[in-house]
Amino acid sequence: MTAVVKQADMKQADIKALGKVAVLMGGLSAEREISLMSGNAVLAALKAQGVDAHGIDVNENIVTELVEGKFDRVFNILHGRGGEDGTMQGLLEVMNLKYTGSGVLASSIAMDKLKTKQIWLSLGLPTPDFCVLDSEQDCAQALEKLGLPVIVKPVLEGSSIGMSKVETEDELLPAWRKAKECGGTVIAEHWIEGSEYTAAFLGDDVLPMIRLETTHKFYDFDAKYEADDTQYICPCGLPEETEADYGELVKKASDALDISSWGRIDFIVDADSNPWLIEANTVPGMTSHSLVPMAAKQAGVSFEQLVLRILAQAGCEHC
Repeated sequence: MTAVVKQADMKQADIKALGKVAVLMGGLSAEREISLMSGNAVLAALKAQGVDAHGIDVNENIVTELVEGKFDRVFNILHGRGGEDGTMQGLLEVMNLKYTGSGVLASSIAMDKLKTKQIWLSLGLPTPDFCVLDSEQDCAQALEKLGLPVIVKPVLEGSSIGMSKVETEDELLPAWRKAKECGGTVIAEHWIEGSEYTAAFLGDDVLPMIRLETTHKFYDFDAKYEADDTQYICPCGLPEETEADYGELVKKASDALDISSWGRIDFIVDADSNPWLIEANTVPGMTSHSLVPMAAKQAGVSFEQLVLRILAQAGCEHC
């Protein structure tokens, strides 16, 4: 990846050529409220620039709404299951509608934290050791393998939903049960003590990295969306050469999953300056607390320019 390239504002003729745009938001996932916030922000930014954009709160009538609306392309800002996991991408492919973000396969894999880690490990990319927790017996074995602390995660949720940091043996089973309530597979991951960073990318451009600091046990849902004391440090303070090296790792991590158009990779740097890949995001948040707009702003790209660039890259693998 290269440093972000600033682009001139789109001409009105180019904006008109984008056609009629559906902004998909909401949906039925656990991240519904965050998606609505992201979607309304994107919708307002597109309308402010003259895009013929229309918001759709996605439900079981989505096919009818897309057909009757005669849309030319879709800005997909659905977070979580049903919108970020390849499901919506597959539907849009069948309908021959151009859409923002990654394709079916990349979206499906990146949404699954377990599959993501397995692919990264197969390519020799650094990611913390982990155990799959299918039963209470697995919890005991995980402690033997990983030690404490660990972080317990449902593999198919975003925004840190269902996640818990476990610091004592007594906390593990309640954390597992909490994650299991989300459905799907649960993993325990070795806790890496260090500084947390996120690297957003837009096309082939890398945006300035952000260092995250929170008073919470980890960067949880509240720290992401509600707390006022979470610190977002950008520029992140890394030496230029080190940030470039981490950027190359991020590129390898995203390419391994076939992520395209835009996205975000989260990683932690330990006390020995070793980076550890944590997870990938193919439809990152676009709220007032969100990281991609922050990074873009640091690079001199306004929120309005950001959403236009994402929309302009909309594609369809089979159109």
